[in-house]
Amino acid sequence: MAEAILIKPGSKVRLKDYDPAATPGVKDKVTALEQLAQDRADMCDLQEKLYAENRRALLVVLQAMDTGGKDGTVKSVLSGVNPTGVEIMSFKAPSEEERDHDFLWRIHSRVPRRGNIGFFNRSHYEDVLVARVRSLAPPKEIERRYDVINRFEENLADTGTTVLKFFLHISKEEQKRRLEERLADKEKIWKFDLGDLREREKWDEYQTAYELALSRCSTRAAPWYIVPADRKWYRNLVVARTIVDTLRNMDPRPAAATFDPSTIKII
Repeated sequence: MAEAILIKPGSKVRLKDYDPAATPGVKDKVTALEQLAQDRADMCDLQEKLYAENRRALLVVLQAMDTGGKDGTVKSVLSGVNPTGVEIMSFKAPSEEERDHDFLWRIHSRVPRRGNIGFFNRSHYEDVLVARVRSLAPPKEIERRYDVINRFEENLADTGTTVLKFFLHISKEEQKRRLEERLADKEKIWKFDLGDLREREKWDEYQTAYELALSRCSTRAAPWYIVPADRKWYRNLVVARTIVDTLRNMDPRPAAATFDPSTIKII
């Protein structure tokens, strides 16, 4: 499943080649939900071992257009996982202090500690996405940032943090439907932001910015996955399954006891 949406290093991405409503590798929603339940259970077990091992970490980066499902993915995928070993960070527009440093300054300190799984809800990629579309930095600076990001993520991998990056790919039609749904639902109206409409006007520019980021920054150390996200149940399954497969490959193993348990008597 994951191999079908993995962006191989050096590939030139065209998002029009990826169907946001596709569900490769899955028969139907019922089957997907059954598989997701099993993946959640497996993730709980693997996350506990990673936490007990306390030598490595896993960083999951989520990027998407507005309404793409970043919050929903985190909520679904982490259902039942022990929160002690999970760190979730949502990056908003940089503060004045953050703008006075290099663009990765606020990112590095949020990387998950050893033993933990970290989720970035938006990330350092905003500095080559929003910054490009909104002309918040000179073109030469944005061009430089791709290489800086690649070196940063390679350093994370070299020092024990496995990096997974998911672009939750929705269609413009599905975004329209979800925005209208928020407007019509009193329980969801708080999620509606007029700024989303201004960003929607620049849909094509954002698609181009994402294509560049996905093409330039999918590496062996930190691959990008394009996840068809029009169907939420499929989106959740793909992310959960890829995380579980990655944790299995990491094969976390808690350290053996440094004493003989048979000699211990609890009174």
